[in-house]
Amino acid sequence: MPESAVRAGSDVYTHGHEDAVLRSHRWRTAENSAAYLLPHIRPGDRLLDVGCGPGTLTADLARRVAPAEVVAIDVAGQVVAEAASHAARSGVTNVSFRAGDFRDAGLEGHGFDVVHAHQVLQHLRDPVGALAAMAELARPGGLVAARDADYPGFVWDPADPALDRWREIYLAVAHHNGAAPDAGRRLLAWARAAGLSDTAYTSSTWTFSTAAERGWWAQLWAERCTSSGFARQAVDYGIATEPEMASLAEGWKAWSARAGGVFVVLHGEILSRVPAEPRGGPRRP
Repeated sequence: MPESAVRAGSDVYTHGHEDAVLRSHRWRTAENSAAYLLPHIRPGDRLLDVGCGPGTLTADLARRVAPAEVVAIDVAGQVVAEAASHAARSGVTNVSFRAGDFRDAGLEGHGFDVVHAHQVLQHLRDPVGALAAMAELARPGGLVAARDADYPGFVWDPADPALDRWREIYLAVAHHNGAAPDAGRRLLAWARAAGLSDTAYTSSTWTFSTAAERGWWAQLWAERCTSSGFARQAVDYGIATEPEMASLAEGWKAWSARAGGVFVVLHGEILSRVPAEPRGGPRRP
C-alpha cells in the first residue's frame, strides 16, 4: 500500500489531508451539509460526530444542541487538532475531540441521542458494519444520520472530456481502495442491512453555478489532481500517470472559465431511528 494511503484499519482514505482537501471540508456548515438533520435535533441532544474533519460542521451542530455535549472523532490526528482549535476560536465549548476510529475507540455504548457521519461511509470497506456500530452507540430511540456523495451521479455542463476522465480515474482509485464512490444511492440499502428498518432517505445537492463558485470548486480539484492522496494513489496504482493528472488539472481550470457552466454534486442522506427496544442486534450481510 502506498505511503499516500491514509488508513483506519484496512480502510484507505482516497482524498488525503492536503490543503486542497481541507479547504473544501472547512467550507462545510450545518446549512450546506446537514440541512436534512437540523429539523430533528434540539438543545440537549448529546451528539457524536464521526469523521469530524477540521470541525466547521461539528461546531455548527454543537451550537444547535448546546448545552449538551458533542463528541467528535476522526482518524487523522492533525485534523482533529485543527478542529479543536477552530472550536476554541469560535467560542464553542460543548465539544470534545478525539483521534481514532469510532469503531474501537471505547466510546460509550447507547450513549448518544444522535450519531452523525458526513462523507464517511463511502470510504469504508464495511459500511454496513459501520452503520451497525453507529446504531450501537445511539441510545434506544435515538438517531443515526449519514450523508454521502454519489460520484457517478455528479453532473456538469458544458460537457468536457477532461472531467469525464477525472471521474473515471476517481472511481477506479476508490474501487481499488475497497470504497464505494456511489455511496449516496446505497445508504438506504446499507441501513436496512444493518438492521435499521425505520429509515428515511432523502437527497440534496451542492450546486456550483456562478463564476466564483465554479472557479473555487475547479481550483480545489485541479490541486487535488496533482497534490493529494487521490493523485498519488492514481499514479501508485497504475491507473494514471503524473503527466495525465497534470493535464486533468489544467482541464478543470479551462472548464471553469467557460461561461454558463454548472457543476452539481449529488448526495444521499439517511435518518435512521434506532429501535426503542433491542431486537436481537443488527443483521449482517
